[in-house]
Amino acid sequence: MLTAMFLAALILITVHSQETEETITYTQCTDGYEWDPVRQRCKDIDECEIVPDACKGGMKCVNHYGGYLCLPRTAQIIVNEREEAAAESTSGRNNVIRRTPADPHRAPPNPTHQIQCAAGYEQSDHNVCQDIDECATGTHNCRADQVCVNLRGSFSCQCPPGYQKRGDQCVDIDECTLPPYCHHRCVNTPGSYYCQCNAGFQLASNNHTCVDINECDANNPCAQQCYNILGSFICQCNPGFELSSDRINCEDTDECRTSSYVCQYQCVNEPGKFSCVCPEGYQVVGGRTCQDINECETTNECREDEICWNYHGGFRCYPRNPCQEPYVLTSENRCVCPVSNAICRELPYSVVYKYMSIRSDRTVPSDIFQIQATTIYPNTINTFRIKSGNENGEFYLRQTSAVSAMLVLVKSLSGPREHIVDLEMLTVNSLNYRTSSVLRLTIIVGPYAF
Repeated sequence: MLTAMFLAALILITVHSQETEETITYTQCTDGYEWDPVRQRCKDIDECEIVPDACKGGMKCVNHYGGYLCLPRTAQIIVNEREEAAAESTSGRNNVIRRTPADPHRAPPNPTHQIQCAAGYEQSDHNVCQDIDECATGTHNCRADQVCVNLRGSFSCQCPPGYQKRGDQCVDIDECTLPPYCHHRCVNTPGSYYCQCNAGFQLASNNHTCVDINECDANNPCAQQCYNILGSFICQCNPGFELSSDRINCEDTDECRTSSYVCQYQCVNEPGKFSCVCPEGYQVVGGRTCQDINECETTNECREDEICWNYHGGFRCYPRNPCQEPYVLTSENRCVCPVSNAICRELPYSVVYKYMSIRSDRTVPSDIFQIQATTIYPNTINTFRIKSGNENGEFYLRQTSAVSAMLVLVKSLSGPREHIVDLEMLTVNSLNYRTSSVLRLTIIVGPYAF
């Protein structure tokens, strides 16, 4: 039975030509076999290799002589090598072409006998059956949305990549509904898909993964300082600047506007910073505070017969000898009226010149100067009073002991201004002896409260 099947695979056709004495033998292989020109015989076709999806339902394809089998994957297969060799030897035979010695190079004439080919095959110029490529000839019936795949003796209509068969139609596969192909977002397209990333990310080289974009390295969008964060970035400004409403650009911070206490006198805003300035007669200390300049030590412009007296914001030149007739200078700033002069009997015995400086708008009440007797006599009583210079009641003299008193500022003074106040000490003894001395205090009120 098996031998008869193998012998049926070989058909010998003998053609006798009347014009010549040649005998030409042609060979045709049955279905499931093809001619091997090297070994000169028919060989089995491995359908498991050429037929797409030959077996369904998880079955495995096993090639067989002239066909194939679909068996369970757990099946054990035993192949008889001698039978296989016998099958190949009996299923094919060499063509025999005998030529006359008179013309060995003459090609044999076309055979006049037509062979019968199975469906899906056609006779070739060499009088053998060859497969018809229905996909190339256009004789297939695949739809426009399908792809024709040629098979031996037939053809198959398949869906292009990205599509699946549903009935007799090819419908798009929505890859975005399958297990996640994309890191962030998936966009389905006809027959395919592509991935998109959220803002601040870009696709990696695999076109699936999203990686962070370092905006600070790629193209620094910030006006000054840039800090990369995952999926975005943050802009910051240098000291003295602040972020504008767009969170990218930097605007100068007007420190002078934000606080009135930045500088003691005047604030000058500059790009990215500020500076403090002081009025004439003052200098900046510690960047913000104004300190009086002692012009008597730096730029003393007084004459030799004058003394320089520094005050807040400026200086004054006073005569070294302030005494006026009939007073005479006895020591620095102290003038005495001689008792030998009759005029002096009605005048204070001595006048002492003192100078002091106070800031403008000083808090009141405030003790500003103390007067004290330099010579103490026994059995005497000392009284103190403001003799002149207090017409507006800015001062008050408070006696603090038998020989001293304190000048109190009771009304705030604004500068620049100069006050001359005469403070008198009257001394009386038990014998009704009276004498007095005057301290002429020059008070210079500076132009500012510092």
